[in-house]
Amino acid sequence: MTAPTPRFTGDADPYGGGDPYADYRSADFPFTHLTDLADRRLGGSVIAANDEFFAERENLIKPRAPHFDPATYGHKGKVMDGWETRRRRGASAGTPHPADTDHDWALIRLGAPGVIHGIVVDTAHFRGNHPRAVGVEAACVPGAPSPEELLADGVEWTVLVPRTPVGGHAANGFEVSVPRRFTHLRLAQYPDGGIARLRVYGEAAPDPAWLTALSVFDLAALENGGVAEDASDRFFSPPANSIQPGRSQRMDEGWETRRRRDTGHDWVRYRLTGHSRIRAVEIDTGCYKGNAAGWATLHGLDATTGADPADHTAPGWTELLPRTRLQPDTVHRLSLDDAPPVTHVRIDIHPDGGVARLRLYGELTERGAGTLAGRHAELSG
Repeated sequence: MTAPTPRFTGDADPYGGGDPYADYRSADFPFTHLTDLADRRLGGSVIAANDEFFAERENLIKPRAPHFDPATYGHKGKVMDGWETRRRRGASAGTPHPADTDHDWALIRLGAPGVIHGIVVDTAHFRGNHPRAVGVEAACVPGAPSPEELLADGVEWTVLVPRTPVGGHAANGFEVSVPRRFTHLRLAQYPDGGIARLRVYGEAAPDPAWLTALSVFDLAALENGGVAEDASDRFFSPPANSIQPGRSQRMDEGWETRRRRDTGHDWVRYRLTGHSRIRAVEIDTGCYKGNAAGWATLHGLDATTGADPADHTAPGWTELLPRTRLQPDTVHRLSLDDAPPVTHVRIDIHPDGGVARLRLYGELTERGAGTLAGRHAELSG
């Protein structure tokens, strides 16, 4: 039996000095290993909000943890790293409190449309000024709709998180079980207050028509449905960093392992967009100068044969790239000739170190394109 998702409610204690995270309330949620589909690095954006008097809506999807400086004040008051609205008031002196249905809202465009499995509404550092409750709805609207178009009559919004009490200075997590593809969210807070971050964990579900138009694209990229399924080591940074968009700007924006003191090596296993053929590879060691991986090999597996990708000794694994010397802080571009069709790729680095980005350029096979189109129709139905 699955344990219920932990819930937090009520105010937190006032900040008393020292580590601002010392009394932060959080839990290990079962979905946080998935991709944050709202991540700004994937193209996510908070496109509108009805109020952002104290703190800007854009803070909601910053990739880094919320920061708190007790000494920083601006002309509107305490500077907070989140989205914070003004205090709501009632209609008159006789009814000074806001009505039960009064709320503030923000519209979020997902950077990677997909199936959502969990949401975290993080109220870090909002101790007595967090909302009493929150709710989240989702819609699937193609193209790049404006806020006015999203809020127009006729747009179908699906409740992912019903109105639910939340706690201050806490990671408020919600499991989601709606097997549909979504592109936008509407976050509501009742009646007002501050939310530091919104994390939307799930599986990217790219548009097959767009990938077909591209023909050759990065089969491992998060926004194209690639997944870092497993890795030997996550000590300094997670393996999913290696398939983020763009080049990394700092060491912690790539994948870096601890220093090995044995004769083994480190690896990451990726699930690709679908059954596909890889034509070219980029291995980027950007920002890793004294700690780049020394050598790398690539192996591929076609799991449609029934082989288990988690079994790295399975006979179906085929070498795609022989052990190749890597240089520090360098983009290595390598062509693959006559690579077999695969669904999974494993990069082995020898002996350890950092890889900033891995790009696997190729195209879906007919089988892969058909499977992707069928899945898209199922999720959009």
